[in-house]
Amino acid sequence: MIITLTDTNTAKISAALLRAKRNAGSPAQGMVLTMIIVCDEPGYADALEASNLAGREHPSRILLVVTGPGRDASLEAEVRIGEGTPGEVVVLRMRGPVAAHPASVVRPLLLPDSPVVIWWPGKSPANVAGDELAQLAMRRLTDASSASRPITALKTRARNYVPGDTDLSWTRLTPWRALLAAALDQYPAKILAAVVEAERGNPSADLLAAWLEAGLRIEVTRKVSDGPGITAVRMTTAAGDIAVTRPDGLLASYVVPGQPERLVALKRRDATELISEELRRMDADDVFERTIKYLIRAEAAPKKRAAKVAAAPSRAGARTTKKSETPTRAAP
Repeated sequence: MIITLTDTNTAKISAALLRAKRNAGSPAQGMVLTMIIVCDEPGYADALEASNLAGREHPSRILLVVTGPGRDASLEAEVRIGEGTPGEVVVLRMRGPVAAHPASVVRPLLLPDSPVVIWWPGKSPANVAGDELAQLAMRRLTDASSASRPITALKTRARNYVPGDTDLSWTRLTPWRALLAAALDQYPAKILAAVVEAERGNPSADLLAAWLEAGLRIEVTRKVSDGPGITAVRMTTAAGDIAVTRPDGLLASYVVPGQPERLVALKRRDATELISEELRRMDADDVFERTIKYLIRAEAAPKKRAAKVAAAPSRAGARTTKKSETPTRAAP
């Protein structure tokens, strides 16, 4: 059932929700959370499909906020219940001044006494936690890979991180991290160095390198490959490499020194699978926090070292120092 409302307000939308549930014969449905999705018109259809599919595992009230420019304030809504929709979907199209203050429209539509998650499938604010709509949520999901400059976007997320923030670039790494951790459990050798190979501008690869560096206390080299996504991780030991290579984005080759090569399913996951994973937890991701903060510290470290080198006197300068200005020290 789809109820379309033009030139509407939150009171009419709430009434339409109640009417639709009664007509569907289920006035009381078990919703586990409210999910706010913020996107523009071109990304609306994909976001709606992904959230509907994720809702099969997590029945939710989905509030899809589609904003657009305009001088006149307008609010249109579509209420969708049943007909393949696992929960409740309200599409809110806002224009003009209404779009500048969406929280005033969304707040009355939140499910009472249930968690709220917000997701930006495309462009997201630089300071996510400071956004008006984000302040309604306990989990905030972004996707740096959808930005025009993914690595820059990821570092912006890191600088403005607040517990509860998560980026889908990190969620994409769950199978990789599980496989690499299992490899280290199976072959607990000292790791001397590591290499992460991925297509250029892949934010997940930078996060994976930071995770390995922070956990293993080693230097991790980034190499550019043709993709898709991350294509290989190699960890060097005295006996040889622990290697996971995935050239086709579907099947990975898994090699540990002294053992035969094995094939492991490691396909690239779509937005529905990523969102479904993130909706399984409502607490802050401590490992993501440590990794993304390490990413920023690691970036700043070479700059600090370079500054110290630049400030140090050269050998030639030291030889021209007057004897009277040189500090003296008693002979040992």
